Amino acid sequence: MSNDGSRSRGRLVPAVAVGLLFAIMALTVLSADFPAEAAAFPADASIVHNIGYALFNLGEYELGSVPSEGFLAAFLIAAVALDVAVDGAVYLAKREEDGSIVSAVGTAFTDGGRDGGERR
Repeated sequence: MSNDGSRSRGRLVPAVAVGLLFAIMALTVLSADFPAEAAAFPADASIVHNIGYALFNLGEYELGSVPSEGFLAAFLIAAVALDVAVDGAVYLAKREEDGSIVSAVGTAFTDGGRDGGERR
């Protein structure tokens, strides 16, 4: 059995780590130099259209009114990564019984759980 002294020492290290992390973040924010006037979109520019043009790298055709860099490669990489994540989740949700793959959920109740339906 543990006494109260060892429990408080076990909580002391994470508390000190959180305090140091807070102090470092506060020091970083307080010592940062922020410009007096931040860059922003022009008042007559459509933000949604310009983000779409930047996403598909259409800025070179001068469709957008705000110059930007293309993000098509980042968009495709994110799409492939999300597709792999979904495929992996589906693969992990299946299990094998007697050498055949069976869904993890089993038989779905399509009768809404009412008696007298497909459920037996």
